[in-house]
Amino acid sequence: MINFQDKVSFIWSIAEVLRGPYKPEDYGKIVLPLAVLRRFDCVLESTKEEVLAKADQFSSMSEEAREPILNRISKQNFHNISKYDFSKLLTDSDNIADNLRDYINGFSKVARDIMDHFDFDRQIDKLDQNDLLYLTIKRFSEIDLHPETVSNIEMGYVFEELIRRFNENAEAGDHYTPREVITLMTHLLFLHDDASVLTKPGLTQTLYDCAAGTGGMGSVAQDYLSSQNPTAHLEFFGQEINPESYAICKADLLIKGEDARNIRLGNTLSNDQFSREKFDYLISNPPYGVDWKSYEKPIKEEHAQQGFNGRFGPGTPRTSDGQLLFLLHLLSKMKPVTPENPQGSRLAIIMNGSPLFTGDAGSGESEIRKYVLENDLVEGIVHCRTTFSTTQGLQRTFGF
Repeated sequence: MINFQDKVSFIWSIAEVLRGPYKPEDYGKIVLPLAVLRRFDCVLESTKEEVLAKADQFSSMSEEAREPILNRISKQNFHNISKYDFSKLLTDSDNIADNLRDYINGFSKVARDIMDHFDFDRQIDKLDQNDLLYLTIKRFSEIDLHPETVSNIEMGYVFEELIRRFNENAEAGDHYTPREVITLMTHLLFLHDDASVLTKPGLTQTLYDCAAGTGGMGSVAQDYLSSQNPTAHLEFFGQEINPESYAICKADLLIKGEDARNIRLGNTLSNDQFSREKFDYLISNPPYGVDWKSYEKPIKEEHAQQGFNGRFGPGTPRTSDGQLLFLLHLLSKMKPVTPENPQGSRLAIIMNGSPLFTGDAGSGESEIRKYVLENDLVEGIVHCRTTFSTTQGLQRTFGF
């Protein structure tokens, strides 16, 4: 088991300096973006001077034209052209707010987008006015988040644990998924893939999470496939509605050298960012018990106008709980079984118990369950955390 609690404890202790000007429920607005920023700082440290020199050499070029050149120098999918880093910020305490903004604006576009979604800029002046900005930056500079010290998967654990702590009182449905549960789901996803699939040299498969959070499910699945086939690549795609979680998930992919554009922001049910895509594997822990009445219009219009050509052909559940909408959404992203693709797609989703029994015969819930069962989409239900594992066209069943 990776020991990441010491990093979490140190970062959590930094939050204590915010007491007074900030309420405990607002600590995350400071700590999460600065943790990401410190990680970026450590990742880019070894190539910083070389990037600055090359940026001066090509200063007449547009940012877009210069980006791939500087990314090659930084050996990452992002870079920073500000003269500042965490160490240099501490040399000028009187101007730390302006210098911090200069540092953030020095990142390439994809990293700036991540910081923008934390909405951190509005916190800089408040921290400075309360004499907390210098102290907070100083404390973060004391933690070593270099990749050689903290692996990508460990950094993912750190982010998820911090979010869990900062959101302990969040509404039901906004929940943290234990790694043990994700591991079980991942094993179910790959359960029937034979050796020729898992060990095929250079294998590239796709994985999608419609409620991606910070990307933990994608990371676990990628690690599992890599352990079975080191040459394989599982490309992760996800959509997330919470800006902070979206920013962390995107930052995680960016640091791993993957395409951060695969992570999209928005409401999956009312604004599908992958409307034309199908995926090999699908895994998700969508919110449960969450009312979707405020955005029911586009969903019910899609059901009425597109029928089975859309996502919600079988029906829609009551507006007090959208779990079955997420299930239908995921089913619509599965690849059909064909001679060219005999594996089809596999799906694992976490739900609470209510979708299994809520709704009388003829109700939306009942019609959805009828559709799923009559089309042989349910392979198994694992009780306890109620995980559906499905495969299109698969005849075998198992139980626990």
